[in-house]
Amino acid sequence: MEKRNIAISLPCTGEEEWQATREPLMSGWLTQGPKVAAFEKAFAERHQVPHALAVTSCTTGLHLALAGLGIGPGDEVIVPAFTWVATANVVLYCGATPVFIDVDPQTFNLDLEQVKAKVSDKTRAVIAVHLFGRCLDIDTLRAALPPSVAIVEDAACAAGASWKGRPAGSLGDVAAFSFHPRKSVTTGEGGMVTTANAELAEQMNQLRNHGASLSEEQRHHGPRPYLLPEFNLLGFNYRMTDLQGAVGLVQLAKLDGFIDEREQWAQYYCEQLSGIEWLRLPTVPEGGRHGWQAFVLYVDPAKAPMPRNEMMEILQAKGIATRPGTHAVHMLAYYRDRFDLKPDDFPAARDCNDHSMAIPLHNRMDAQDYAYVVEAIRQLG
Repeated sequence: MEKRNIAISLPCTGEEEWQATREPLMSGWLTQGPKVAAFEKAFAERHQVPHALAVTSCTTGLHLALAGLGIGPGDEVIVPAFTWVATANVVLYCGATPVFIDVDPQTFNLDLEQVKAKVSDKTRAVIAVHLFGRCLDIDTLRAALPPSVAIVEDAACAAGASWKGRPAGSLGDVAAFSFHPRKSVTTGEGGMVTTANAELAEQMNQLRNHGASLSEEQRHHGPRPYLLPEFNLLGFNYRMTDLQGAVGLVQLAKLDGFIDEREQWAQYYCEQLSGIEWLRLPTVPEGGRHGWQAFVLYVDPAKAPMPRNEMMEILQAKGIATRPGTHAVHMLAYYRDRFDLKPDDFPAARDCNDHSMAIPLHNRMDAQDYAYVVEAIRQLG
């Protein structure tokens, strides 16, 4: 086949998103305002939660969630060892301690059998990552935890995904989503926090706006323009812009169609690559819907014809972008040095770090692209 150039991911944006930015640009309301409010309302309805708060990123959303829960120095938060570094970073932002747990190499998510052993009287929360769009078994996790321990969903990859008919974002006590361009729907940078807890929602709403008791929109439209908000909390500036909210509304309307298309091609990959004995393919949980933010393979080092990194270099030379699934946080220099961690401390996370490989799956690929990727992988041996 003729050489093609296939990105690992591309946002599926166009004329509709471009036109959506006109109203805030023309009105002059560029910061958090009516478009953000409409995006929040639509997102909450789609994910079956009463409260959704738009923020600047999933990272700030996770930080906001932990801060809203009152997590601070002396507290512990359980975190999977195989995840994007932000999942652990936000625990440190609060002055709390991340407690790592290994992952299940079949799902890339938390190994739930190890959770009970890591819970202590200092444990305040577990960050349940739905990695690559596959929801963690929240029911089993909840059963392993004392009622006082909160479940914070890191749903960065999981917009539109579900577990036993319940959408990601409605499964735990609070959740954070990402709208980075590598996610299914995007606002450039940006994120969303969801919860069913009205008190927590109000706390996070103030915290994202410097701790203000009155939003800018309320103040500008109120009858007493001389009023400034009271600041009872030490907050942050984590507000989304109305330009992003306008784009997010358009993207959200396309979410289910995007996932349907990704699901179709994920099934194609599974069918076409199933005969390769040195590859382990991703699976869909029974009764759940995979969000397919990424299609991540596991290259079995005992059977593979060459190391994963060599495969990635060959595919790159053929115009096919690949990436490791994500990283083992305990092997990153900051965490390794600060907490005196060794690669073998979390062997499954170590192996996923070294042998996982994401291949292109996004809504700007065509049938020829997918066939080209399959053929190139088959030619690896």
